[in-house]
Amino acid sequence: MNQGSSVAELTAVLRGELKRYSVGEKLPPSRELVERYRVSPVTVSRALGALAAEGLVVTRPGAGAFRSEPRAARPRRGDVSWQEVTLTAVAAPDQVPRTVDAQGVLATLDAPPPGVIEFSGGYPAPGLRPERALAAALARAGRRPGAWDRPPMDGLAELRAWFARAIDDGAGTVAASDVLITAGGQSALSTALRALAPPGAPVLVESPTYPGMLAVARAAGLRPVPVPVDADGVRPELLERALRDSGARVFVCQPLFQNPTGAVLSAARRREVLAVARAAGAFVVEDDFARRLAHEDAGPLPPTLAAEDPDGTVVHVCSLTKVTSPSLRVGALAARGPVGERLRAIQVVDSFFVPRPLQEAALELVGAPAWGRHLRLLSRELTLRREAMTAALAGELPRLSAPYVPRGGYHLWLGLPAGADETALAGAALRAGVAIAAGRPYFAAERPAPHIRLGFVSVAGPAEIAEGVHRLRRACEEVLGAAP
Repeated sequence: MNQGSSVAELTAVLRGELKRYSVGEKLPPSRELVERYRVSPVTVSRALGALAAEGLVVTRPGAGAFRSEPRAARPRRGDVSWQEVTLTAVAAPDQVPRTVDAQGVLATLDAPPPGVIEFSGGYPAPGLRPERALAAALARAGRRPGAWDRPPMDGLAELRAWFARAIDDGAGTVAASDVLITAGGQSALSTALRALAPPGAPVLVESPTYPGMLAVARAAGLRPVPVPVDADGVRPELLERALRDSGARVFVCQPLFQNPTGAVLSAARRREVLAVARAAGAFVVEDDFARRLAHEDAGPLPPTLAAEDPDGTVVHVCSLTKVTSPSLRVGALAARGPVGERLRAIQVVDSFFVPRPLQEAALELVGAPAWGRHLRLLSRELTLRREAMTAALAGELPRLSAPYVPRGGYHLWLGLPAGADETALAGAALRAGVAIAAGRPYFAAERPAPHIRLGFVSVAGPAEIAEGVHRLRRACEEVLGAAP
């Protein structure tokens, strides 16, 4: 059982037991709750904190926890229906209304209920996180001179230099001065799109693509225009046509282990994509989220597009979050030329800077011997989980086996039989005890066929993967009539 489910279960138990206590009566001490429910002191503390947040208990330092007075009835809510008109109104006929829809993102962020196997997640399970190294790095960072001072607006110089070397593999084509430290990859994408395209403008995206990027674009008032991908990445001839027909001047892509297909942009297409973008005077936003998620059999990885672009066509996005922990939200934007100043200005206006202790901790982490060991362990474990999932699918659901199995990343993209209801399948899977991601949110426009995405990074290991696929088989039998 993970920490989150333990806290939720203990909170529910204590909430039910509160009925036996009168107002002001003291609850058992934490040590007794630890022994009675066989949980850790941290779980007890968090459960009591959850009850305190609900107003059910009051905690007094040194005295314990007590049942609180019942809350007074809430006043009647006012009429907020007027907001529907205000939020959707546009000032001009050609203005694009902003839509803020986080459902596709929440599908991968929300923790499933206790007992549900998480094939929908995109962050490493606790056993895949370098938690000891993170704790040590954070402790060392907190003791650094000036750790709690205001950081440079662009980020710590040492951290910017580290990202520059990581982006171009030490070739020296990306300078530290080209790098801006951001609060993770999602924040970097938001900053990039707002810097590169005005509200109402079209922005080209891969089809299918990452739902979080579509959400960011639409929230900024941009209009995503899809460009199909295949096993070799985006198709340059369709990219050229889309740039010409739409007038777009921004193309967002994931050249390495694309989400959700896992495709790697081929060497020939890399050159074509950059040439097409340069000819159109367009920027390429390179979301390099999966470079440190390569599997053991991936072989040599291609360089980043940014490393091969001397002319400032590429705006590069990368992050440490996916490879470490969802709470280490430290990433980078790299850009050359005047666009770099615009990126910096938008970040300063939005959030000032990334907290210095977090930057110091990231710098301590990537400079420690444990960093290399963690990357090797993660590569090995992702390979084992990928093999476990493909084997389980071949045995239980052979018709859903992935047509393309990537050697990097943390998920498989599966096509469903024609006419299948992927939303109904996702609901049935959740009832069967496994959370999956329906494919519809990954498409900017009409989807060509139904799909689901299965992730293997948020699970405990191969045994849980096998059980999850077995549960998915039951859901397929319910929705599709027979196991595919």
